[in-house]
Amino acid sequence: MNDAAPLAGLRVIELSSYIASPLGGMTLAQLGADVIRVDQLGGGPDLGRWPLAPSGRSLYWAGLNKGKRSVTADLRSPAGRELVAALITTAGIVLTNAAPRPGLTYDDLRERRPDLVYARLLGHRDGRTAVDYTVNASLGFPAITGPEDHDGPVNHALPAWDVACGLYLAVGLLAAERHRLVTGHGQRLEVALHDVALATAGNLGYLAEAQLCATPRPRLGNHVFGDFGRDFATADGRRVMVLVLTTRHWRDLVAASGLAEVMAALERALGADFLREADRYTYRETLGGVLSPWFAGRTVASLDGALGSVLWAEYRDFGELVQDGTLRDSPLMGELAQPGIGPHLAPGPPLVFGGHQLPPRPAPELGQHTDEVLGELLSMSTTEVARLRAQGVVGE
Repeated sequence: MNDAAPLAGLRVIELSSYIASPLGGMTLAQLGADVIRVDQLGGGPDLGRWPLAPSGRSLYWAGLNKGKRSVTADLRSPAGRELVAALITTAGIVLTNAAPRPGLTYDDLRERRPDLVYARLLGHRDGRTAVDYTVNASLGFPAITGPEDHDGPVNHALPAWDVACGLYLAVGLLAAERHRLVTGHGQRLEVALHDVALATAGNLGYLAEAQLCATPRPRLGNHVFGDFGRDFATADGRRVMVLVLTTRHWRDLVAASGLAEVMAALERALGADFLREADRYTYRETLGGVLSPWFAGRTVASLDGALGSVLWAEYRDFGELVQDGTLRDSPLMGELAQPGIGPHLAPGPPLVFGGHQLPPRPAPELGQHTDEVLGELLSMSTTEVARLRAQGVVGE
């Protein structure tokens, strides 16, 4: 662990799987916390989740556990749970999305460590299970995602609620830990995936709109709701996303395209003012039709610098990001030698302190640090650990 990292000295025991909870732990680990992930012997249910490296190892698991240490124990046995409870008691902080097991519930652990910080991810606040896909389906987002003429829900490829929930977990855990530093009291923190998604929908105005407006929000494809934004084809067979959010953006787009007279005539004919975002949105199809030939006559390279303040980007896939140097040139990315997978570029934390980019650190091999952690936290000798291993309490 880097002693100069912002969270150096913070220790967290993590009992988790899949996205949100491991992401919360990795966020802390990337900032210097000693995050020790404890898995059942043989690994958790996410150990082999796709995507996979050519070696067959999970890129997903490696990506979400960078910088952690790994311990494996028999969580189904009283002896294994007692060992993990001792680790949590020593560390004083636990991050989990696992179903409570005897000896590892909040009440059990708090009896052993009254100032315990206990951060738990739930599906629903009442304890019902949920994952990103089911939460997203239940809150209306698939109804406004996808092409305008599509009939039926369209799921989003990004597990946005898992990502947001993982970051909320990390922030909440740090808030609880700061509260303990100030007051000496522990905290029981719970974050429900459904609540995170519901709160986000509310914070962005989706829920208030549904309550107050008679017309439901439509499915718009690549149009941007409430202003002018859409994709255009270019002369070199590419597509670009173009977005106007301010009057300056609009004026620069009109000036760049040389269509000032055409746009003025449209305003007169339609009784519109395209300096107003509402009118740009209302007549988005008309404006797109006028602008499409201009984009179709130009290459992507010719747009660079030509559009002034207008927001735009070329559409690319993940493979193109690898090939065009985006990863190589980004200060966020660093060379990572991941055991079982091989060297590749991986991100460090996107938070930059004092201008210094913290580098990525590899994910552990499953159970790699079992002996080390038990010796360090519980003062166990190699003989004692070997005995536990022979009894099937801990893994290799």
